Amino acid sequence: MTFNDLIDRRGTYSSKWDKLEKLYGISPQDGLAMWTADSDYPSAPCVIEAVRKAADHGVFGYSWAHPDYLTSVQWWMKNRHAWDIDTDWVLTSQGLGNAIALCLDVWTEPGDGVVIFTPVYHEFAHKVNKSGRRVVECPLARQGDSYTIDLDDAQSRLDGTEKMLLWCSPQNPSGRVWTADELRAVAAFAERNGLVLVSDEIHHDLVYPGSTFVPMDVAAPAARPWTVTLTAASKTFNIAGQRTGNMIIPDPKLRAAMVHRLGTLDYAPSALGVAMIMAAYSPEGAAWVDEQVAHLDGNRKLFDAAIADIPGLWSMPLQATFLAWVDFSGTGMDHPEFIRRLREDAKIATSPGPGFGPGGETFERFNLATQRSRVEEACNRLKQAFSDLQ
Repeated sequence: MTFNDLIDRRGTYSSKWDKLEKLYGISPQDGLAMWTADSDYPSAPCVIEAVRKAADHGVFGYSWAHPDYLTSVQWWMKNRHAWDIDTDWVLTSQGLGNAIALCLDVWTEPGDGVVIFTPVYHEFAHKVNKSGRRVVECPLARQGDSYTIDLDDAQSRLDGTEKMLLWCSPQNPSGRVWTADELRAVAAFAERNGLVLVSDEIHHDLVYPGSTFVPMDVAAPAARPWTVTLTAASKTFNIAGQRTGNMIIPDPKLRAAMVHRLGTLDYAPSALGVAMIMAAYSPEGAAWVDEQVAHLDGNRKLFDAAIADIPGLWSMPLQATFLAWVDFSGTGMDHPEFIRRLREDAKIATSPGPGFGPGGETFERFNLATQRSRVEEACNRLKQAFSDLQ
């Protein structure tokens, strides 16, 4: 199958499609699900073949993050991101949402402040609040067509009770790829304030031509004593439902604390998830990712051109991710009105901008990891829903 072959995910227990009615009041029969960040096309053939092989074997017993799995992660980071890691650094989690919760549990206490730079992935604040910690919001600065980091402003917002910085690279929802200099500045900011730096790099494989992703550990290796990097194959290969991610922790002291916590939880990764990631992190998987990025590049260009044709709408140029960040402020409409048009007129489910924190009030996030025809349909619906502005 290709990235453009239509697949009906309705009735497959897909949260993205089968929760449309409940969450958005949009019927999945004629709605477009462009909210949660998974893809509408199949995973790489090598991953699907690994599942077939496992099914033919027929035994689904216990497994672990064995040396072959760890070596595949090591190979991927070296070959795709020029990042040399030791296999001993890699610990697994049940996805990166779980990894963030584990990091909060291990390195902070209830009431501690946790720094985030907004607008940012909504689960950062949700996880902090659910754990009884305190969200410290530091707005990113708008500069031209993108965001920049204002560390002086961020410093003024801290009171010394903060213990962790949750960092997003590439940035979600804006698709910003941070430079090595910016990453070093963030790492130094974390050191000055005694913060454990947790760098969520889940979208690191989906980077467009003209941009180069740099892992935090490559940019700032001196920051290893206070840095934890989170990675996963879930967004890249559309296997988020396998709930398997990595926590890459070079520092022995930090790593020992997490190993202890995982032991108390009696945690081990999914056998099927491990097999799928091993298949994904291969030359065959790498070639498929290159094809996917080319497909997504076409989708973003089509989408951005359509948004540019609608007066009052503006899409932030994507450097990475499949998540378009669209500003509706130019319409002069308040949030309830442009949301009404999106949901009732266009019947498109998007991720609400206010949920990403300060700076997201006039935005909506659109998932473009779908077939080209669905992106075209979304563009046509948006033009119709806002036709009075044209």
